[in-house]
Amino acid sequence: MPKNAHGTLIPGRLSPTRAVPAEIRRPEYVGRRAPSPYTGGDLYSPAEVEGVRAAGRVAARAIEAAAAAIRPGVTTEELDRIVHEYVVGHGAYPSTLGYRGFPKSSCTSVNEVICHGIPDDTVLGDGDLVNIDVTAYLDGFHGDLNHTFLVGETREEAALLVERTREALARGIRAVAPGRQVNVIGRAIEAYARRFGYGVVRDYTGHGVGRAFHSGLIIPHYDAPEFDTVMEPGMVFTIEPMLTIGGIEWDLWPDEWTVVTRDGSLTAQFEHTLVVTERGADILTLP
Repeated sequence: MPKNAHGTLIPGRLSPTRAVPAEIRRPEYVGRRAPSPYTGGDLYSPAEVEGVRAAGRVAARAIEAAAAAIRPGVTTEELDRIVHEYVVGHGAYPSTLGYRGFPKSSCTSVNEVICHGIPDDTVLGDGDLVNIDVTAYLDGFHGDLNHTFLVGETREEAALLVERTREALARGIRAVAPGRQVNVIGRAIEAYARRFGYGVVRDYTGHGVGRAFHSGLIIPHYDAPEFDTVMEPGMVFTIEPMLTIGGIEWDLWPDEWTVVTRDGSLTAQFEHTLVVTERGADILTLP
């Protein structure tokens, strides 16, 4: 694994960009520097929700396929290859590929990488954590999720961080209900994380997703009363808390994507796309 003299991760080498069959529908931003401004809103009809669910199912199964290969000695590039081949093999486009110049079909974030790690020749070792983040674009809709996995034998504090971050997401989802403001989601997540002294990353949030990769709707993972959008049935967005064992300050690598904890502490993340229902939330990114 590429590391410096202090044992901190450093960028590895990238392989060439993977090809996508010409017949697969691309998101509008592919081949452009940035996506077009989105004005479509965050409410979806039942038929559109099923479109997001179909895309989310492809993304979830791609993560399952990659997860089956996780072991000491595998590279994050290999995990990305598996994701790419699964997504395009099921007629979908890997949404991250070409999004604002991102060069790969998934994000793979190892240990102190909070989010947006670029798959490369980094070799996973015993005791590492790796997050796989996949979004699939199918028939005009994006489905977005991520999971953090343990590599080989890990320390108890790392295993607990992963378990508790998964639970933090579950608590955020349970806070979803029509008529509530979106800030209740972050309040539930932060209250739980604080019980264990974990940091809750603030500058990277959940977001509206579906017709657009990112709609502009912000879903905070901390107690933030200023985010007062009221949830309505049919609203689609992600919840994706990032918890750290240490501080929440972060640095951005020169690749302008990889976000790492400034203190080098371990971090974990889990994400689902969901739709607000009359009674709560329906997860759209299940395999």
